[in-house]
Amino acid sequence: MGCLAHGAAVVYACHDSSSTLEFPDLKKLYPNTKVIDYPYSISSEHDTLVLIDEALNTWGRVDVWVCSSGLLGPSSIDATTPQDLQKCFEANSLAPFFALKYAPHAMEKTTKKGTYANAAPKDQKYGSIIVISSTASQYGGCWGPCYTMSSHAGLGVVRSGVAILKGTGVRINCISPGQIDVGVSLQGVDVKGMTAQLPPAALQTEDVQKAAIGLERAGLPVEVARVAGFLASGFSSYITGANLIVDGGSSVMNPLMVPI
Repeated sequence: MGCLAHGAAVVYACHDSSSTLEFPDLKKLYPNTKVIDYPYSISSEHDTLVLIDEALNTWGRVDVWVCSSGLLGPSSIDATTPQDLQKCFEANSLAPFFALKYAPHAMEKTTKKGTYANAAPKDQKYGSIIVISSTASQYGGCWGPCYTMSSHAGLGVVRSGVAILKGTGVRINCISPGQIDVGVSLQGVDVKGMTAQLPPAALQTEDVQKAAIGLERAGLPVEVARVAGFLASGFSSYITGANLIVDGGSSVMNPLMVPI
């Protein structure tokens, strides 16, 4: 949404097609912006390459790539299997890896629509890769071992990317949100059998938020989107390899007990 507000052409590459229900609202808010639903598997190298080709052929350039995938995994080490860990690494670090490996080559070029084969270098080197992770990229204890390990790996992609991208004009940064209110309440929900993917409902209470978060409330998705808009823009032109913690100050107050 940070890019949408400035009239950017945006491709929403979604693993879950149910998220397309949100698109009509986005179109009402930003009528001059073209939003395209694109089926995409975050763990597929082929899907990533096809997505890049489609974007270049449709608009003639790719300037910003945002990875916003996440999987919690089981909450305990005893409940964690190697398959659980592999799935979390695919969601939390493989998608950023594909972005770092392939997006910069697309960001180097510009071309007329439909003529990708004749693409030429951009007049000015520019590109921004943004990995949306979690405070689990910085701290342990946010959830289970899968989440912490794979989130740290996602941040590792960002930090390794700084040297890799030297000379390309492409920047890479991470956003690590804390507790964000996505409009789904777990109060009164029977989460038996679901606890491997859902945090305790107790973390959503106002009393807990006031005690554990410096700004005394959960964040909003739009507040994360605004940070992404900043990193996508020239206002952040001298920022690369950074991890912007967007958690209302909770990790500063108590880094060992950060609620998600």
